[in-house]
Amino acid sequence: MNSSEINQLFSNAIAKQRYHLLEEELVDLIAISGIKTSLESNLTNDGCLLRIKNTREFGMIIQAGVGGKNAELYTQCLRKGQALVSSSTTMLDGATFLKLFKHTLAYKKLNESFANNSETGIDKTLTKLFSNFIEIANQFSPDNTDASYVIDELEINPLVTIDGKLVATNCKCSFINSIQARAPRPNSNIDHMLHPASIGIIGVSASKMNFGRIILKNVLASGYDKSKMVIIRPGEDEIDGVRCVEDLQSLEQKLDLFIVAIGADSVYSLVDEVIEADAAEGVMLIPGGLGETEASREPVGLMVERIEKAHRNNARAPVFIGGNCLGIVSHPGGYDTWFIPVEKLPKTRKKDLRNSAFVSQSGAFMITRLSKNPWIDPSYMIAVGNQNDLGHGDMLNYFAEHEEIDVIGFYIEGFKDLDGLAFARAARRAVLKGKQVIVYKAGQTSVGEDATLGHTASIAGDFTLCESILEQAGVMVCSDFGDFSDLFYLAPLLHKKTFNGNRIGAVSGAGFETVGMADGLSTDDYSMQMAQLDSTTIKQLEDILIAKRLDALMEVRNPLDINPGADDEAHLQCVEALAADPNVDAIVVGLDPLSPVTKTLEKSARPGFDIYAEDSAVQQYPALVASIEKPVIGIVEGGKMYDAMIEKLMDQGVCIFRSCEQGMRALVKYTQARMRADEIRNREKQV
Repeated sequence: MNSSEINQLFSNAIAKQRYHLLEEELVDLIAISGIKTSLESNLTNDGCLLRIKNTREFGMIIQAGVGGKNAELYTQCLRKGQALVSSSTTMLDGATFLKLFKHTLAYKKLNESFANNSETGIDKTLTKLFSNFIEIANQFSPDNTDASYVIDELEINPLVTIDGKLVATNCKCSFINSIQARAPRPNSNIDHMLHPASIGIIGVSASKMNFGRIILKNVLASGYDKSKMVIIRPGEDEIDGVRCVEDLQSLEQKLDLFIVAIGADSVYSLVDEVIEADAAEGVMLIPGGLGETEASREPVGLMVERIEKAHRNNARAPVFIGGNCLGIVSHPGGYDTWFIPVEKLPKTRKKDLRNSAFVSQSGAFMITRLSKNPWIDPSYMIAVGNQNDLGHGDMLNYFAEHEEIDVIGFYIEGFKDLDGLAFARAARRAVLKGKQVIVYKAGQTSVGEDATLGHTASIAGDFTLCESILEQAGVMVCSDFGDFSDLFYLAPLLHKKTFNGNRIGAVSGAGFETVGMADGLSTDDYSMQMAQLDSTTIKQLEDILIAKRLDALMEVRNPLDINPGADDEAHLQCVEALAADPNVDAIVVGLDPLSPVTKTLEKSARPGFDIYAEDSAVQQYPALVASIEKPVIGIVEGGKMYDAMIEKLMDQGVCIFRSCEQGMRALVKYTQARMRADEIRNREKQV
């Protein structure tokens, strides 16, 4: 049965005003998948659930897992991916979905039932079944502009085995009307907004330090040329040296960036005015109260409709970021519009190469990450707020094509309709280009879902589904705030390093630390291993211990405890030996700040025994790490006395963590994501 025949079949059902297919029509539909259909219940085992479903954020998805009356119980009790697997139908084919399904209890049960049937291969049958469901889903998808209607849900539950064949014991299908696709937002407008040749501001007070005035001062303090700025302020000639004009109609030319810092009630008419006058490429809506409260949702909804209409009518209509938006810091664009006073933020520890971008629905989340770790230092920091226009998918679509950005971090409270799908597709493109996407998705609990609605007017959605689809796209999905901060710090530093596998070489002079390194090899769903050292490496390490007169105290193993008597040179020589080992894919080194023979203090009672000594790890380690193609992370388990040591290493691009468990967890999660991204790229090459 081809697509046109399927379309006719569904049209007949709709014409008869039925939302569940009759038996004869259902038989025809399920026959597409090559399975025998029976409407008589057979629940001798739990069987398998198979479903295609339309979702608000991701459009059509496919799900398979444990079915029958105990499906919900299994989902609650089993580990992630063992009861149910989900994917966007646009992100994979039937064979790839089968690989996910093989991890479930449902597959194991179905496979056991086929064990004695030599004529039918369960994998071949399931691949065909999944492929056909994916094809049907994509044909009748809200993402397909040619679809006259959309499948809301098509479900077999349970799918069981009878006489060695798959049998659908209960099936249903329902429909909804087709959905008009959102008009695309042009990357060129976003580019103008991030690299503006002109900036305008409305809402600047001439007499007090309101949000608009703080933004003005921060833009000027960031070095932006005031001659390229203009303030919309009737009755004033200039404020802080920036000229003022009466209104938008008084502008001499179209602005690249227009910053709106007026009250929420005045925003609606101003948005209409900007669109009508085509006054700006990009508009930043600072005020809150644009969708977070019940009273504001209806007028905001109407405003969003007008913005969407403008984009449908004009491919170059203004793009809007916000409302409830902290602002943007664009180092390449030379400006800072945050309304946080500069004295409230730490000075960033500027890196030689900025290769990351940070997009956050919450401005506060962004500045607190920066406050805790100034070495994050992205090229761009963008608060999208309520996503009244530009959403996460739009921003990732832009940065996926940005040649100088390797790592893109997102704090996401919720996706707009179908924006999750747009985001996943953009993430896949970014990954295929060798980039890395790191996401913390809020709303991981029911309480968290409710909290997002009151903060940035977001509907959090199903976290498990979101996590599955984003990970399949190649995204690093973080489990908590600390996880995000660690990965977003680590990823730009290790981006150019080569990841060939999951074998670690580890060394430290602290016994507890080597134990911690071994204990930290696994997360919930991924494991690394201690490498089996090459004989040449073992000999090198033995020679190092002999030269340092430490050979009588320990023997070579991995992880290697080289004793507190090992000096800076011994640590670095061991790292060099591990880096040369073909069996080692990554290196973890504990730099032992409290050892009596390491030079780890900024000031020492022993002359020449500080971090400024030429042979100290602080002086020698950065060049060594830079020369090694494999990933290397350092651990410094010490208090404030060692801040100077740590800061100087981090200033030189060395990846340092303050605790063993923190560093190991970040490395394991990052390695898992890098290996998954390599699989995606390799699979794409084979297609």
